[in-house]
Amino acid sequence: MVKKMKTVDIYVKNNIYQHIEVLKTNRNKRYKSREFFVEGVRNINAAIENGWHIKSLIYGEEKLSDWAKNILRTTSTEVNYRLFNQLITGLSNKSDASELLAIVEMREDNELVKTLEISDTTFIVLFDRPSNKGNLGTLIRSCDAFGVNLLILTGHAVDLYDPDVISASMGSFFNLKVVRLTDNNSLAKIIDKAKMEQVDFKIVGSTAHHAECIDSVDLSLPIMLMVGNETMGLNKTYKTLCDKLCTIPMDVNANASSFNVSCAASIIMYEVIRQRRSHEIRDISTGESISRER
Repeated sequence: MVKKMKTVDIYVKNNIYQHIEVLKTNRNKRYKSREFFVEGVRNINAAIENGWHIKSLIYGEEKLSDWAKNILRTTSTEVNYRLFNQLITGLSNKSDASELLAIVEMREDNELVKTLEISDTTFIVLFDRPSNKGNLGTLIRSCDAFGVNLLILTGHAVDLYDPDVISASMGSFFNLKVVRLTDNNSLAKIIDKAKMEQVDFKIVGSTAHHAECIDSVDLSLPIMLMVGNETMGLNKTYKTLCDKLCTIPMDVNANASSFNVSCAASIIMYEVIRQRRSHEIRDISTGESISRER
């Protein structure tokens, strides 16, 4: 039985309201308080289901749906806020204001890295300097869909905890391990650990320039896929770390010269999964999967 949560009523744009409001727009404030703003049924459900700490739930004076009532009744929080005088419309990013909003506690990058287990199916994706919120959110969604174990963000990038990134992920944000690395030493430690525990571990970089086609590169091994910035691509430092650079074949008559970065990454991730499936056979008598020798 979840204990009854403390609820604070807010009638004007006081300090509490302004703090919630600034979490939507101010990156520095988010990291200072170690919390971020979440909106949407799918995102709130995913945050709760995946064990994120919900610090506060926010709702208006209008009648709530059974879903919202159940979330309020069953979710442990530090304090909830009930907004009057249509204040909730100023916080919602939707034309039809959401009935329930949430403030969620950030997770520690170091802890996520420590819990990373390396195996013969390890699949890590690195996104170098993402500059578009929608692309990052879409890539998070694709990584979740293709079973990626860890997404690494490097360099000067859009904020992982920006509401637009979370919204674009359609709930996948809360089901995927994502870490932000501020220096190459941290990345080197992850790579060294992976290579020490899996001798077949490979790093593959994507490029729009002439390189090996993705279907001719062995992607069935434990792997780190590196994809680059939308405009500048993968930086030279990361290219030198790659065992292979690969490209997606395009029609010779195509006017397009490259793919959107999240689209390209999704195509390569699918090829990883396709190749891994092709390395499995099933024992007809037992139905169990048996790995083929690579």
